[in-house]
Amino acid sequence: MANPFQIYQFLPKTNCKECGEKTCMAFAVKLISQEAKIEQCPYLEEDKKKEIETIVKPFEGAEKTGLVIHDELCTGCGNCVVACPVNVANDPHGVATGRGSKNEKLILQVKDGTVHACDIENCRRFVKPRVLCDVCVVLCPKKAIEFP
Repeated sequence: MANPFQIYQFLPKTNCKECGEKTCMAFAVKLISQEAKIEQCPYLEEDKKKEIETIVKPFEGAEKTGLVIHDELCTGCGNCVVACPVNVANDPHGVATGRGSKNEKLILQVKDGTVHACDIENCRRFVKPRVLCDVCVVLCPKKAIEFP
């Protein structure tokens, strides 16, 4: 997963505010969360833009939050489903097994033996205020889930 320091090293570090942020570090944070565009920095050199793009470029097939589920690695264990704070809040009894709920407000569900993103708009990484939660990633024994 990218972090602001990886991006900050390529920024001009002038804190000019012309990008709309108070500091270059704040701009780096916004780039990671895809709340800002690289083009907003008027002093960024082309070679530095390319470096940043490789860091913040979402993976092919990523959800709006950046969530990537690798079907070929997922065993459908349901660890991510039962650990997701939003799932637990929306359906505290149904998520207990990781497989039993039919609640449409669940972010992650096991279907046909693998995990699927269902109601991704309610993920803590997507709603305001954004929380960079990664419980589903941490608890996946097969590393089938990631936020690049």
